[in-house]
Amino acid sequence: MLKILFVCHGNICRSPMAEFIMRDMLEKRRIAEAETASAATSTEELGNGVHYGTVGVLSRLGIDCSAKRARQITKADYDEYDLLIGMDTENIRNMTRYWGDKKHKIHRLLDFTERRGEDISDPWYTGDFERTYRDIKEGCEGLLQWIIKNTLFPNAVVS
Repeated sequence: MLKILFVCHGNICRSPMAEFIMRDMLEKRRIAEAETASAATSTEELGNGVHYGTVGVLSRLGIDCSAKRARQITKADYDEYDLLIGMDTENIRNMTRYWGDKKHKIHRLLDFTERRGEDISDPWYTGDFERTYRDIKEGCEGLLQWIIKNTLFPNAVVS
């Protein structure tokens, strides 16, 4: 089982959007051997539901995220998850400070695309959830192709 943890600052906008978009992509490709989750580097939003802007994007896609509540990363997450995917430079820095990265599990989402080194903008500040969606979709598609190429998933539907 491949386990992916998406991480952003508050776990109410970008990382839950990535968690649910990636889960939907995996389901559509019939990859049951992978699972997704998300968490925050901060404590600011703990226990809160997903931001209404992200809910709107996901609802339009037919994806329900109503049960999701923000949680903070834990020390155990580093061992539990195979990939720890940050949304921006600050997330990567905070994750690396918290866990270190001896096993090279920490990556930025857009590093799986031609836009390597770029951050996913935070819609909390921009209000542009559509831009964030496009960036996250691009990153998740790149990550999915990387997963299919580098992991044995016999039932995957390759597009």
